[in-house]
Amino acid sequence: MPDEARLAAADQPLVFRPKPERPPPTSSIGVLGWMRANLFSSVSNALLTLLGAYIAIVFFTAIINWALVDAVWEASNRRECLDRVGRAGACWPGVIAWIPNLLYGLYPKDQVWRINIAFLILVAWALPLWLPRVRSKVGIGLSAVLLYPFLASYFFHGGAKDLLWTALIALGMAAFAWVWLTTLSERTTGLPFGAVVARLTGAPEDDEAATRTRARIAYAVLYLVAVGVTTQWSLSEVSTRYWGGLFLTLVISGFGITFSLPAGVMLALGRRSQMPFISLCSTAFIELFRSVPLITILFMFNTMLPLFLPVGVEVNRLVRAIVAVCLFAAAYMAEIVRGGLQAIPRGQYEAASAVGLGFWQSTALVIMPQALRIMIPTIVGNFIGLFKDTTLVSIIGLFDLLSMARAVGEDTTWLGLFLEPFFFITMIYFVFCFLMSQYSLNLERKLGAGQRR
Repeated sequence: MPDEARLAAADQPLVFRPKPERPPPTSSIGVLGWMRANLFSSVSNALLTLLGAYIAIVFFTAIINWALVDAVWEASNRRECLDRVGRAGACWPGVIAWIPNLLYGLYPKDQVWRINIAFLILVAWALPLWLPRVRSKVGIGLSAVLLYPFLASYFFHGGAKDLLWTALIALGMAAFAWVWLTTLSERTTGLPFGAVVARLTGAPEDDEAATRTRARIAYAVLYLVAVGVTTQWSLSEVSTRYWGGLFLTLVISGFGITFSLPAGVMLALGRRSQMPFISLCSTAFIELFRSVPLITILFMFNTMLPLFLPVGVEVNRLVRAIVAVCLFAAAYMAEIVRGGLQAIPRGQYEAASAVGLGFWQSTALVIMPQALRIMIPTIVGNFIGLFKDTTLVSIIGLFDLLSMARAVGEDTTWLGLFLEPFFFITMIYFVFCFLMSQYSLNLERKLGAGQRR
């Protein structure tokens, strides 16, 4: 009888039941109990808690009194601020008067709308990534990374357009139209834009060749329309020497963040390659750019690069800074990605090979998704560091957010006003870095990156 019961139990399918999660402390013992257990569990912990609370209260009280309670909000110059409160309170009129320059640099005031429109286009471009029932999110994300810069750069710079530049701008415009046509079609019908066009033009549902052909024709028509619009559309040129403030900081860090991740992935794969030449070149690039500080690379690209160019060929100073930041960030990202790849068990590679996947298929479908999930905190931390490191471009004459804050105190009207502008841009940096950090935490929870294996 026991043998029959054992055989019957063996025939039953195995059911894996997840271990129930432990409720948070506040749900079982209450807030007071949680505080007693974590903050006042011993005499030493209670003393440290009280000391920390005292320091926090004193610090934030002083900040609030200086920035809000004792601050001056209306004044015509720095001398008037000092006559009212001396140095006990902040002088905000100077910062308020310089806010347009802190945000946009020396960009012409009547053309600032171009920066705002380009930013709204980016928000609209990325919005479908958070909408439900949108299945082409990978294509939408890639189009934003690869094609949005062409459209945004013309908004920022403007000027005359040659044939190649017109084609690239039209490509960005057509991609933006495709993003929202695909979003609307997938949310309403569940089909991508090309398939909807094929159905509307009478293509049979079971004829995949006809569907693909008509979808390509629809995409070609969309691109030709974008080319026609781009040809008739023109904006006045704004030289990059007028770019500055938060706008310039976001441009440089945006290019660096966008370029660093795919370049870092390729460099990490190249360093782990079995081909000696590729591995040697990748290793040399990574070690070279990781062995020198960013300020040295910026100086080298700004002063030495023109010496190696042909006579008459000149590269824009902003372009040189962006290239330097991108290469520097790619080298650090490569080591982050390599660490994530080494954390993947060998069995994952063997399992991908066992089901018939080649190197690129196993890397893209099996290995890299797991590695990137593990590397989320480190990648976002590197992005935050890169966003703050863009302040170094001020040493080569670019008026980023830090340079514009310093310029406030050099204005004759607000001479000596340095603390308030620096406090203001500190809050800006904090907000951007905090948002990136919170997005990283939410992404970790969504993907389960922190769960035990």
